[in-house]
Amino acid sequence: MVDTIITVSLGWHSRVALRCDTWVIDMPSSPDAERLMRSILHIDMNAFFVSVELLDRPDLVGLPVVVGASSNRGVVAAASYEARRFGVRSAMSGAEAKRRCPDLIALPPDHRKYSAMSARVRDIFDQHTDFVEPLALDEAFLDVTIPAPTLDRAAELARHVRQQIFDELGLGSSVGVATNKFIAKLASVDAKPVASSTGVQPGPGVVVVAAGEEFDYVQRLEVGRLWGVGPKSREKLGKVGIRTVSDVTLMPREVLRSQVGEALTDQLIELANGRDNRPVVPDREAKSIGHEETFGVDLSDVEVLHAELVRMIDIVAGRVRSGVGGARSWSIKVRRNDFTTVTRSRTWGHPIASVSEIVPALDALLENAVAGHPVRLLGVSASGFGAPNEQLNLFSDAGIERGRRDKAVDDVRERFGGDAIRLAGSIKSTDRDIPPTRR
Repeated sequence: MVDTIITVSLGWHSRVALRCDTWVIDMPSSPDAERLMRSILHIDMNAFFVSVELLDRPDLVGLPVVVGASSNRGVVAAASYEARRFGVRSAMSGAEAKRRCPDLIALPPDHRKYSAMSARVRDIFDQHTDFVEPLALDEAFLDVTIPAPTLDRAAELARHVRQQIFDELGLGSSVGVATNKFIAKLASVDAKPVASSTGVQPGPGVVVVAAGEEFDYVQRLEVGRLWGVGPKSREKLGKVGIRTVSDVTLMPREVLRSQVGEALTDQLIELANGRDNRPVVPDREAKSIGHEETFGVDLSDVEVLHAELVRMIDIVAGRVRSGVGGARSWSIKVRRNDFTTVTRSRTWGHPIASVSEIVPALDALLENAVAGHPVRLLGVSASGFGAPNEQLNLFSDAGIERGRRDKAVDDVRERFGGDAIRLAGSIKSTDRDIPPTRR
């Protein structure tokens, strides 16, 4: 059974407990609480084409290497950071690159190899969220608000994904973490290694721009860093003295409009203030939605396992409701301490996404799958998507009440963040030190 207590935060230091249904609500009264909070990652692979080639040519690691530019008429497709020390960069002619770096090593491109490696990187992204928007073979936005509702959790997840890419594929990457796409992309640049005439300095790998600091973060930038500002528009802005982002925020709208037009003016003002409301748009339809975790220690306590199951059902159900409405099939995955993996599933006659319906069914499946063994991994997944269309009982309004409750929960999380409300049955595990590794 799940606990029936709600705790509501009335301020930074005060709380009141109310007997209610099955939720724990925690709504901070910070100035940012009124804004929709999202956790966005921008992951950019470091010198991707070159890094992939160096996996087959470890003897070239640490040397100035480019992909492409095999002839003077060729063009650099990618450059190692050692080559960038000499000013070699993408889109530079082979003749110019070799003039700047006589010892430059040029490798022919193999786009089939890069596409195959990009697919492996994407497989890692898909393990953590269904909301992946690729920009190219070597970069993508990830909306991780559901598994990581706060930027602290998102940063932890970013470090984990980055390490997973390195451990499994041998490739380096840089990650920006922020509340919107624009700031996350800027932050990923600041996370990258830096090549200069004195050498290559490793970057921080992950850079986080805290909520509320977006405006200050962009003010220091050159105006060309704003999306939509190319060479021509930068020249026009320069004619009226706009060279930095802070200049944009200080310039009257009429002056901006006279130089770059109405549409770009609106965009520049939003970005210069650190605002970007565009969602992460997935490029593929999910066939299943799931969440699984490998625990730092094997779990054998029945109450703790139940709490972890409830928490994961809550995560997946929220993703299902926000993305596809409901799911007919709900499954659990259990990996025991002897590394045997057991899956169990339950299928309904109609799509559902209400936690109160799912928990009792999967709880019974969990008991059967565990069979008294300690558990090292637990996961929940859903498939068979469709709009919920439950046949209502003439003598019961339980289905209507579930729908209202689920909508209220989703509304609270949208407004105050994913941590604002939780199933009370899931918080028992927070009293125990069980650090999970998300997969």
